[in-house]
Amino acid sequence: MKKHIPNFITCLNLFSGCIGIVYAFKGDLIIAGYAILVAAVFDFFDGMLARLLKAYSDIGKELDSLADMVSFGVLPSVIVYQLFLQSPQVGNISPFLNLSAFLIAVFSALRLAKFNIDVRQSENFIGLPTPANAILIASLPMILAQDNWFLTAYILNPFFLFIFSLGMSILLVTEIPLISLKFKSLNFNDNLFRYILVVSAIILVLIFKFAAVPIIIFIYILLSLIQFKLR
Repeated sequence: MKKHIPNFITCLNLFSGCIGIVYAFKGDLIIAGYAILVAAVFDFFDGMLARLLKAYSDIGKELDSLADMVSFGVLPSVIVYQLFLQSPQVGNISPFLNLSAFLIAVFSALRLAKFNIDVRQSENFIGLPTPANAILIASLPMILAQDNWFLTAYILNPFFLFIFSLGMSILLVTEIPLISLKFKSLNFNDNLFRYILVVSAIILVLIFKFAAVPIIIFIYILLSLIQFKLR
């Protein structure tokens, strides 16, 4: 039975993503964003339980990628698409701009397929992980709910959303080495940059709430580049 426990958690990840898509198409982007966060929690625990229970399997690996494709690929694309619809429409250009949101789903699929066959990513990532990208997108409607007119003007700008969709899609498949948050031990020296990231994230969230997420992603990329440059 224990070998099926991680797969059950993975299915909860997928289920959360499906629920999020329903709410995203209804226009309730806050619940859709929370669905991504819940899916990310399940995604973290299915891998952790697989390691603890030594319940690795080929089906578990494939199921995890399929669940991630829905929760961290399709759902974020739908959220960005709905943000496009809420932004000012720019004549005949907008239908094409709006559909660019689904580049995120396409490049997430490429990222996940690449991850499954890339032996270099057993300990660290190459390219932005789909959960990190999805959490960043989940933060956008929550930032809007904080009613910050300055950030709202950017987030609901169709050209910003187009550049954002294209930029994040490229980051998913770019050959940039990034830190994995898999702690193999609690040794401080071995996990220095992980600890810096976690502590920074906690402090920033306490101060800026959801507006901290884009800053955290930037710090994550910066710390990764510093760590691998030093090595």
